[in-house]
Amino acid sequence: MSDSQDAPRPGRHILVTGATGYIGGRLVPELLAAGHRVRCLARTPQKLRDHPWAGQVEIVQGDVSDPRSLAGALRDIDVAYYLVHALNSGAGFEDTDRRAAASFAEQAHAAAVDRIVYLGGLTPAGVPEEELSPHLRSRAEVGHIFLASPVPSIVLRAAVIIGSGSASFEMLRYLTERLPVMVTPSWVRTRIQPVAVRDVLRYLVACARLPEALNRGFDIGGPDVMTYRDMMRTYAEAAGLRHRLIVPIPLLTPSLSSYWVGLVTPVPRGIARPLAQSLRHEVICQEHDIAGYVPDGPGHPLPFRRALQLALRRIQDAQVTTRWSSAALPGAPSDPLPTDPDWAGGSLYTDHRQLRVDASPAQLWRVIEGIGGDNGWYSSPLAWAVRGWLDRLVGGVGLRRGRRDAHRLRIGDSLDFWRVEEIEPGRLLRLRAEMRLPGLAWLEMYVDEDGPGRTRYRQRALFHPRGLSGHAYWWSVAPFHALVFGGMARNIARAAGRESA
Repeated sequence: MSDSQDAPRPGRHILVTGATGYIGGRLVPELLAAGHRVRCLARTPQKLRDHPWAGQVEIVQGDVSDPRSLAGALRDIDVAYYLVHALNSGAGFEDTDRRAAASFAEQAHAAAVDRIVYLGGLTPAGVPEEELSPHLRSRAEVGHIFLASPVPSIVLRAAVIIGSGSASFEMLRYLTERLPVMVTPSWVRTRIQPVAVRDVLRYLVACARLPEALNRGFDIGGPDVMTYRDMMRTYAEAAGLRHRLIVPIPLLTPSLSSYWVGLVTPVPRGIARPLAQSLRHEVICQEHDIAGYVPDGPGHPLPFRRALQLALRRIQDAQVTTRWSSAALPGAPSDPLPTDPDWAGGSLYTDHRQLRVDASPAQLWRVIEGIGGDNGWYSSPLAWAVRGWLDRLVGGVGLRRGRRDAHRLRIGDSLDFWRVEEIEPGRLLRLRAEMRLPGLAWLEMYVDEDGPGRTRYRQRALFHPRGLSGHAYWWSVAPFHALVFGGMARNIARAAGRESA
């Protein structure tokens, strides 16, 4: 093979719109890894500054509805990704989408862009577009605008995308986790062909190198065709929840069902409504021609159950962050991102306490590292003893394990009914609960310097509920948190202060 054949193909200059969104924020690092140069167009560039890749891309301020900012953003660009949508049912959103897409195509042509890549929605076969939901109809129209433009375009059409942070996936997550018995809209019987976010990104990245003259749409989906009810039951199995009883009724219209989704889940109604409306129709791929251009490797496209497992990995691996959607650097496209909305990533309840301590950081750390065992937990001994007895009654370890060492801890140590998950000497102790719980729980204790010669103690209890019983558990014990966790924080601070006296 010649040197020219061995040499890697040169990267392309790429514009990504919607980089602050779900797909865009995950696409940028994939494009960088593929050797491309990336420019991001954002109305609020500050939203991108904390991404780990922010220093590797060019960020320009602008809006797809503003031709002037588009002209500058598209200058010297080879491939432009259009990943923006007006995902709501407000008056005029279809016209907004239409005008923005037309302006984008016009400016891309003027800038001699080689290709536009657009991710739209999978539309049902045999259903006239005027009968589609406004959300699906608008996505289809945007795709038509790009394909009819002078710029060769690739339109990828996907149904439900499975990955932590995806609006469709989060709706599925919350409905399944919070309702063991569901009286549901009739659309839970609608057949859908979900697709893993990893496969969506794989196709999107490959579009940058497709033949330049190619101008067409592709249906993209996973190997499974299933109803929304099947998806909820499979989710329950993958998440370790009990079997869900699902009873569809025809009385819940798309409008009413969006209120129902809003009541049960934190997904905003402005997002739940178009999603619920779109689920009226079967959305199944009519072709898989994309495989002729982007071959499916082993295991791809990912089956639904595998996509779920990847989306739930952060929880199953018991890795905890400030909230599930605030990880600074995702390990994979299925993981949460800082730009995911606050309601994404599943429920995470917290109890946070902090106060100033009249002791040095070293003195406070000695108290923290000595917690548990014979030293106790610095709050109501009776409450901790009762919790230990209850745990043993249901087959748990209770408080009988104590400590390995009276003064030092290391990662992996058992500590009564906790285990040391992380330790940063002098700064952080994180414990993971091993008591019997309907969910996952952690207790974190921090030492912070609070100015010259001052120390601050921070304490945080976190609980990720499993199913409705998990939510019920948290709220049943919440009234006692001031006694247990508040007392712990105060007494740890006092103990550190006595050491300094």
